[in-house]
Amino acid sequence: MSSKSANDLASKQNLDLLCVAPNAKPPVCKILDYGKYRFEAQKRAKESRKNQKIIEIKEVRMTPQIGIHDLNVKVKQAINFFLDGNKVKVSVRFKGRQLAHVEIGEEVLQKFIHLVEEYSIVEKQPTLEGRFLSATLAAKKKK
Repeated sequence: MSSKSANDLASKQNLDLLCVAPNAKPPVCKILDYGKYRFEAQKRAKESRKNQKIIEIKEVRMTPQIGIHDLNVKVKQAINFFLDGNKVKVSVRFKGRQLAHVEIGEEVLQKFIHLVEEYSIVEKQPTLEGRFLSATLAAKKKK
């Protein structure tokens, strides 16, 4: 059908002509109420955004000389982040001459990873970036 006759048919029914596939041969169009169509499309988009879970990256910072009790506090904090479904970036910050003994920071980071391995998986292995030794951990999927 020609576009003029399709437009006339749509206007007789007090509806709109919507081009669904303009690049097709011949172009495909629909006769519908455009206001209602737009409203339903917005409603579907809003519903899909509502069901979406936004994952945040939380950060836990430590030093190489962290005490065992302070480490346990950081572990509990990270576990709460994992239970909320967030990712955690664990970083050990070195000051001054501490950079000469990076292996101490690596031990602290590995101990932290070992303590939270029940709740998380290592997404990014520990790497040294300037004065920070950091790793990214993601929450395990719930069964």
